[in-house]
This record gives sequence, C-alpha cells and structure tokens, in this order.
Amino acid sequence: MAILDPARLQVAGVVSFYMASALIMVFVNKAVLNSSPDLPLVFLFFQLVIAVILLYASAAMSQRIQIPKFDLEIAKKLVPVVSVNIIGLVFNTLCLRDVEASFFQIARGLVLPLTIAVSSAYTRSTPTGKVLIAAAIVTMGFMFGVAPSSSLPVTAIPSTLSLFYGVLSSLFIAFHAVLIKQSLPFCNNSTIELAWWTNAGSALMILPFVLLHGEHSKLYSLAQTDTWNWSVFLWGSLVTGVFGFLLCVAGLLSIKVTSPVTHMFSSAARSVLQTVLGVWIFKDILTVNRALSISVILGGTMQVFFTWAKSAEAPSATPPKRMLDVELASTTNPNTDNDQGNTVIWQVDDEKN
Repeated sequence: MAILDPARLQVAGVVSFYMASALIMVFVNKAVLNSSPDLPLVFLFFQLVIAVILLYASAAMSQRIQIPKFDLEIAKKLVPVVSVNIIGLVFNTLCLRDVEASFFQIARGLVLPLTIAVSSAYTRSTPTGKVLIAAAIVTMGFMFGVAPSSSLPVTAIPSTLSLFYGVLSSLFIAFHAVLIKQSLPFCNNSTIELAWWTNAGSALMILPFVLLHGEHSKLYSLAQTDTWNWSVFLWGSLVTGVFGFLLCVAGLLSIKVTSPVTHMFSSAARSVLQTVLGVWIFKDILTVNRALSISVILGGTMQVFFTWAKSAEAPSATPPKRMLDVELASTTNPNTDNDQGNTVIWQVDDEKN
C-alpha cells in the first residue's frame, strides 16, 4: 500500500518528531517560567549547558559527530552569530514568560516580515511582489493580535514590554538566519560544530549576566523556602535541555527528508495545536481577534512558502551552488543525485524556546 511506503513513513516520522519536540519545548518552558518567573536567565543557562553535555555524549557514541577543538581565531569569527543567538534567546524567554502560551506566536508574529527585510538588505536584493504582499498580510495579522480588546480580563492583556520582547526576539531570529549561513564555513560547514560553538559560547556569554542580575542568589533563596516547587524547575530544565538538543537533531533530519511545503504545513498544524493546547492546559483566553490574527499570520506564511516552492520548480539554467553539510553528506547515499527531491531552504528554527 502507498500509505506504507518507507519514504512517506520517514517523512511522517520526522515531521511528527519535530512538531512534538517543538510543542513540548514551548509548554514545558512556559510551565517553568510560570513557577519561577524570577529565574529566566538561570533557566536558559541550564538549558544551554545540558545541550553541550548531550553533544559530548553523542560524540562519544557516534564517530560521525565531531566536537571541535577550541580555536581562538574561530571563536572571534563566531562572536556575531553567538551574540545574536543568545540575545534572541533571552528576549524569546522573556516574551514567553510574560505572555500566554497561545498568544506567544502572535507576539513573535513579525518573524517572517523581519527575516525577509534583513535577508533582502544583506543580499541587496528586492523581494518579489507576492512575497511583499505576504509579508504585509503577516504584519496585518500581528496588528490584529496586539490590538486592544475590551473582552479580555486585565490579567490576560499583554504588556507593552512583553510585546517589545517579542518584536526584538523576531528581529534577532532574522539576523541569526542570515549569520548562520555566513558562519558555517568557519565550522567546516558542519551544523554540529556550529551547534557546539553556539551553545557553549551562549552559555559563557550569559553567565556574567546571571551573576549581575543576582539570579544565583534568588535561586539559593528560593531553594531555602517551602513554597517554591523546585521539582518543576529541575525537571523542566532537564526536559527542555534534552528536547532543545533533539530539536537540533530534528532540524537536521527535516532538512534531509522533507520539503519546504511540508515544513509549511507542519508549521501551520503546530500553530493550531499550540493554540488549542494553550487554551486547554493553561486556560488561556482565545478571543475572535486572536483567532483572526493567527489565521492571517498563517495565511501570509503559507503564501510565502507556496511562492518559493513554485519558483523552485521553475527550470534554471544555472542552479545555485549550495554548501555541503558534512553531517548530511555522511548520511546521504553517494550514488544518488542529491539535487533531486532534496531541495534545501534555510528555515528559521524559532521553536527552541
């Protein structure tokens, strides 16, 4: 039967794995931040350290995973991408802490328009009219979501600061998407090596701010009280650290076996699930404005991916040169034509938090 075709099952498995990991990350993060709102930086630091430990554990179990040796010259070259990564993660975490889980994707709804703008500025190219229309639609969806609503209780209204966090998070995700491609050559075009530099470097960069913000003292004080549920923080840190690492693996797998259109549909399905689960688990309030906002944002995003997929299908006299990822190359049959059925589009992985 066609439904049992191994290739279809592989794609379904990877998409399901990616969706499940992303949803678990968002909701466990939210649960921990609800229980420990004063420890966002410590929480993020623990996640990064766990990811680095798991990278070393993976390298010990598989020869295909190589942990790079520290090189000061390479470290200097990777400062921009590591800095943008940790700044984006901090704003992402603060945004999730201060808004409802179902509203989180609305607060960060400008990811696509900002990514298009930053990418166009970097490549000095002009987006097509359809892409600009789609970006305008997504922006309109964002405005619908953040517009004041009299039907919301005071506790459910997002603050101006939380929306500011969301916009900054979106902006740094856009910068990160551009810097990733620029930084891969410094890591032998290895996403695993770049993941090590990014996680280890981000952990080192955020540690001084943990100390300056006094979160280590707050953690010690909370641990001495009987009212703080330390198990939520501990297990939440472990779970999100593990699933953050798995999202990195899922990203590699998704690039290998799925297409941009598949990403688009899985992203849309994940957004709907995230909204439903937010209402169910955290008793979030879903207003008509918010439902309309999510629908419009998804509609604009789908138009961008359909436009890209259509242009990718058009014949080109000179196919664009793509960098070879060493991990993907080691898992691909060298006797097959990698340019057939494996078109890679760089995706912005905005679900790490």
